[in-house]
Amino acid sequence: MLKNKKLVITFGIIPLILTIKVLGFFPEFIEQFYSNGIYIFTSKLLRYTLGWLPFSFGDVFYSLSIIYLLRWVIINRKRLLNDTKNWCIDVFAMVSIIYFAFHLFWGMNYYRLPLHKSLNIGSKYTTETLIDVTKKLILKSNAIHNELAENESTKIVFPYSKAAIIKKVPNGYSVLKEQFQHLNYTPKSIKKSLLSLPLTYMGFSGYLNPLTNEAQINALIPIYKFPTTAAHEAAHQLGYAAENEANFIGFLATINNDDIYFKYSGYSFGLRYCLIEIHKRDPELYDELLKTINPGILKNYKEVRLFWERYKNPTEPLFKKSYNTFLQANNQKGGIKSYSYVVALIVNYFNNKPL
Repeated sequence: MLKNKKLVITFGIIPLILTIKVLGFFPEFIEQFYSNGIYIFTSKLLRYTLGWLPFSFGDVFYSLSIIYLLRWVIINRKRLLNDTKNWCIDVFAMVSIIYFAFHLFWGMNYYRLPLHKSLNIGSKYTTETLIDVTKKLILKSNAIHNELAENESTKIVFPYSKAAIIKKVPNGYSVLKEQFQHLNYTPKSIKKSLLSLPLTYMGFSGYLNPLTNEAQINALIPIYKFPTTAAHEAAHQLGYAAENEANFIGFLATINNDDIYFKYSGYSFGLRYCLIEIHKRDPELYDELLKTINPGILKNYKEVRLFWERYKNPTEPLFKKSYNTFLQANNQKGGIKSYSYVVALIVNYFNNKPL
């Protein structure tokens, strides 16, 4: 009987994959019945259940799972040769269960309606519009920097602990939900990752645990990046799986926060992405615009760059390539490059709007 159940579970992954791929052709259905239906219930249930814990349950779960997996492989290593068929059934049955749980608790969000359609804004933009919005972001970032810094050349140092920043993240979403009801972020479940050092060597600032709905923030990253990273992961918790969309929502949540340090982190975050895009299109204009930015802002950018350079290692590209493949397999054709697509959302959202 047990063997028959394992066979059903193992081969059940085939119709499951086909069903998910077919549903992917109907984003309106996913948006209505999953992202704004089933997912809202399951995600809130998980955050209510685990959000109050002072540590990351998901990190503990992952660590124990890795230990169990290694132990299972060692114990069953001889079965691979002597009982290959049943060994494979056991492995693929577990893969099938994980695949089902991933899509039930979060993964179907990869197939929802694109955010630009939900917001009724364009997905393309001209270089002229990009330049106009970038100049607005420069003026705004400079103005906030001038309020916080002793002079234009001073790097901004946040007066908060990282734990205090995490507590402030929902404030920006409270403002956003007045404009977008679907961005109602309650309850909170944002935590510093217990696996921050491995995350750093892999090149990641944070991640969402899809099975526990905990937002994990790399506790080692510069504090300047904490507001936008935490807000980005909170956007994932709200069901925005695409990286460009989570970046955009995280950007909106930080600039709408009542804390000026959050606003600084958010506006300079959006500015950096726009500058990168301008550099691709017109390097000479990029150099000219760079001269109009307060040197203190550039020092904050440099602080982040130097942090990641300190942890560069031969394995990082492998992890990035693996994650890129994962994104492409889950309806993000741009892979990791989809992070830069946030520029289209920023430019079209703020075109003809004051910052």
